[in-house]
Amino acid sequence: MPRYHKLGNIPQKRHTVFKSPEGKFYYEELFGTVGFDGMSSLLYHTQRPTQVKDVLKSYSVEPIAAIDKNMKSISLKGFKVSPKNDYLESRVPVLFNSDCIIALASPKQSLTEYFYKNTDSDEVIFIHKGTGKLRTLLGNIDFEYGDYLVIPRGMIYQISFDTEENRLFIVESKQPVYTPKGYRNWFGQHLEHSPFCERDIHPPSELETYDETGEFIVKVKKEEMIHEYVYAAHPFSVVGWDGYNFPYKFSIHDFEPITGRVHLPPPIHQTFETTTFVICSFVPRLYDYHPQAIPAPYNHSNIDSDEVLYYVDGDFMSRNNIEQGQITLHPAGIPHGPHPGAMERSIGQKETEELAVMVDTFKPLKVTKQALDIQDEDYFKSWLEH
Repeated sequence: MPRYHKLGNIPQKRHTVFKSPEGKFYYEELFGTVGFDGMSSLLYHTQRPTQVKDVLKSYSVEPIAAIDKNMKSISLKGFKVSPKNDYLESRVPVLFNSDCIIALASPKQSLTEYFYKNTDSDEVIFIHKGTGKLRTLLGNIDFEYGDYLVIPRGMIYQISFDTEENRLFIVESKQPVYTPKGYRNWFGQHLEHSPFCERDIHPPSELETYDETGEFIVKVKKEEMIHEYVYAAHPFSVVGWDGYNFPYKFSIHDFEPITGRVHLPPPIHQTFETTTFVICSFVPRLYDYHPQAIPAPYNHSNIDSDEVLYYVDGDFMSRNNIEQGQITLHPAGIPHGPHPGAMERSIGQKETEELAVMVDTFKPLKVTKQALDIQDEDYFKSWLEH
């Protein structure tokens, strides 16, 4: 998001000599996007960040489509994804297209043995279960249930968990992830009617600085390959930085819902946007207050986008038999809407405690083999009267 932040020690002027109290040079690095035209930050390292000692193995993590051109509503039991010790190995892609990858993960152990950098995509990691600390070269961020961790592409990070039971919903975006432009004025400041503001955005507040040499493995994702690099300097060597390009967290619990007299469409729930998809947050809220209002959403046809819903908590009023961690995919081209009885049940209800994350993509999503392993095969029939 367009917001200036700084942490640690930086020189008065950029691109000028900057030394430690002992007279040792610090090394400047521009961490930028969209060439030199996008958001960027200037970093100052104790060691040169370019020292590669070796490149070890490379291997593919490209998601494979089991259904390339899907035209069926699908439901996935997300909590059936088996926990794994290793953070990267725990990430299971379930849906993807050329713009994004939607994955589930249940890592049992913290990522401490190596460092990770995704140069393909910005990452949005939703914390469904677990607490811990995101550790990055620009500083650390504590996280808990309901937090979105927004990690810009190219950001070197590790992640520490407090427990073995962790559940993550992950969206990798080939395009930069921003807060919606409709919430911001021409300067980038959030407007008064925005459902959240700058106070709800939490950048890194704790900077770990190491002046160490040795052998440090950084696993770099590029073009759906993992390349294992060995660097001679500790990746967390930054003494200070400033700019607009940095990781941050936003809690879904800080999203203030927009309500009305009659049912309002999903864009009122929008939380993040890219040029190719949006992410929305459904949170506890009062229902519509017209005396004849129908709180359940009306039937609608997805003509231009696939709709993905990740169910977090509460009773999702438009669906029957929903459980935590469940994912539904409603593909473009066919109508969908409330399950039988859901519309009628919603009439007269005053509020909902539902919590869910939605991803709407403008290109069709492909379904992976891992997704088919956890699917409810009869979900597409669930709108039939019984």
